[in-house]
Amino acid sequence: MDSPNPDFMREAIRLSVEQMQAGHGGPFGAVVVKDGRIIARGYNQVTSTNDPTCHAEVDAIRKACRELGTFQLTDCDLYTSCEPCPMCLGAIYWARPRRVFYGNTKQDAAAIGFDDQFIYDEIEKPLAERSIPMQQLLRDEALEGFGAWEQQEGKTEY
Repeated sequence: MDSPNPDFMREAIRLSVEQMQAGHGGPFGAVVVKDGRIIARGYNQVTSTNDPTCHAEVDAIRKACRELGTFQLTDCDLYTSCEPCPMCLGAIYWARPRRVFYGNTKQDAAAIGFDDQFIYDEIEKPLAERSIPMQQLLRDEALEGFGAWEQQEGKTEY
């Protein structure tokens, strides 16, 4: 497997600074690389779009998947200016890139006010103890959709 390319990380870092200074959001940037070239660039746009899911990694993943015409980033590498938050980590695992390289750590992010530890803590708690109440409702009706999925012919598994 080829070695990480510092130039791709420098591009993620450059995006993090440039787009933050342009007023798009926090200081986070990411690039998706396939076959030695950048196929997508992403940056944090939470505050400029009022979208709490528009983190750099999610933005880059969305753009890369559109570029490739697939929902999987097989044989791609993700370079991100900071260790992914729990949401981005989930998106990364769903997208299944080959590797992830990051610059800053989650501790570095926490030191400037981007502390995700509370989310990691919440995930570990039983549902009844989480800070946002979660209650199951209409399970039997909801299961109808799952039953229909099981019977669906020609579905694309993921």
